[in-house]
Parts: sequence; structure tokens; C-alpha cells
Amino acid sequence: MSLKPRPSDVTTAAHERLYRTLRQQILTGELLPGQPLTLRGLAKAHGVSMTPAREALRRLVAEGALMLSSSGRVATPELSSERIEELAALRALIEPELASRALPRAHMALIERLTAINAVNAEAVAKQDAVGYIRSNLEFHRTLYLRAQAPAMLAIIETVWLQLGPTTRALYNRVPRTEPPRHHRLILAALKAGDEPGLRLAIRSDVTQGLRHLVG
Repeated sequence: MSLKPRPSDVTTAAHERLYRTLRQQILTGELLPGQPLTLRGLAKAHGVSMTPAREALRRLVAEGALMLSSSGRVATPELSSERIEELAALRALIEPELASRALPRAHMALIERLTAINAVNAEAVAKQDAVGYIRSNLEFHRTLYLRAQAPAMLAIIETVWLQLGPTTRALYNRVPRTEPPRHHRLILAALKAGDEPGLRLAIRSDVTQGLRHLVG
């Protein structure tokens, strides 16, 4: 029996690696709004054939992480003010609910973990590391929301984050941060106090305040 990978297995593995790499780059704002992506360029940059590059792009277009024009051009989305408002509204609806559901399971170990992530976030701010800031900010929220044990809601909000990734980076470039998000401290305080209304308010304020700079 041969253990040598079949060509189809190799192609699938290459596609999955490329998909995950591109997805992470979009999510954390490594790619800016309107940045074009080509099959040839991706294949060359990542050392894969055209087939896995095509499949990775197809999946990301289906998720709304990339946009496909009528001419066949693929690029990261350039969101309109209306689209930004819509996605911000989704965050404001879903994320406070996720936090509320996580609250009964927010034991001290979780709060300590969130505090450590927030320290990494503060370091990224001090270094003016936009990608590091976005990555640690999302990790802060995702770590909390995982305790909600609501996988369907979490999957929806991760898709929203993915669509907003390049726009979040553009926001950082427009309004550079000089200190960590103050609402994170309010979130941690509400978790420690078991304050559900305060937690919902802090989450809602945190996820919507920055996007206002891009609307209007």
C-alpha cells in the first residue's frame, strides 16, 4: 500500500493552507480595501498551482471577504457607508448577546486571560502595529464569546469581522490609536462584577465607536 499523497490530496491541502492564510490576512487588515488579487500572483507568491489559488479565492468571495466584479477582477471590498452601518449594526446586535451568554461562565481564569490579551493589545498600540492591534482586539472578543457556547452566532459574527477586516485597517490608518480601547477595561470590570447591563453597554460601545469615523 502506497502512502504517497495522491495529486488531489496535495491540491486540497495547498488550497486549504492558502485559504486560511488569505483569510487571516483579510481578517487582520493585512490587505487594504480595494487591493486586487490575481490567480497568477497568488500562485507565484505562495508556491501553489492555479487550481488551489482559484478554489481559495472562490471560497473567500462566497464568504464576502473578497469581491468579484463583472469583469472578473477579484479584490478586497471597498465598503460603502451604508454597508459599514449595516455591519456595525450586526455587531451591536449580536456581540452584546454573545457576551451576555458568556457572563455566567466568565470565571477568574477567563478574566485573567482577557487581561493578558489586552496587555498585548496595549503593546501593539504603543508600537503603532496596526495588524497586531486588530489581531489582539479580535482575539479579546473571540476568547470571551467562545464561552457563550453559541456557535451559530459566533460563526455569523466572524463572517462580519472578515468583511470588515480591510476597512478596520483603513480606519486605523485614518485615526491612529494612542492608547488601548478604554471599553476593554469596562468590559473586564463588568465581567468581574457580574454586571450584565454594564457588559452589554461596554461591548456595544466598543464594537461601534470606531466605525463611526468611516461613515458620513
